Amino acid sequence: MGQDIRTTAEAHEDAAMPRAHVVHTDPKEEASCGDLTLPAPAAQTPVERKSAARWAYERLILYIRNFEAQLDNEHEVAMGFTGADAGVIRIEGVGYYDPDIVTFYGSDPSGGRNQLIQHVSQLNVLLRAVPKPQAEDAPRRIGFRLAADLEKPEAGAETE
Repeated sequence: MGQDIRTTAEAHEDAAMPRAHVVHTDPKEEASCGDLTLPAPAAQTPVERKSAARWAYERLILYIRNFEAQLDNEHEVAMGFTGADAGVIRIEGVGYYDPDIVTFYGSDPSGGRNQLIQHVSQLNVLLRAVPKPQAEDAPRRIGFRLAADLEKPEAGAETE
């Protein structure tokens, strides 16, 4: 009892909505895993009309933003590579190329510039907290800039 009565259309719409769920060893930490809800402008385009690259890009932004929200002022987000001996790059930019490429821009610990171009079927991202360079006053937060980009209406976006 106490359930809301919904139309068939509402049930189908709810079933199509992306969902995220986290269970943590410490229940208090579950809230720190963050909000993985897309902002309204990004959510206007139905998932089935997004390329695999765009859909992966949008969700990566949410994970990066939430990870950065847990960092202190002495650390920035970096990306560790899984299955390779390439090390870690400080994430300075993220992009996508429809229909299926995601790109990460950054620098390694020695300051060398890096760009990782990856097919979405091979996407594995390990987010790491790395000490920020000493010369900088404040950590640079790419996740918040990326999330702000999701808030902008997409040029030529179709709405239903």
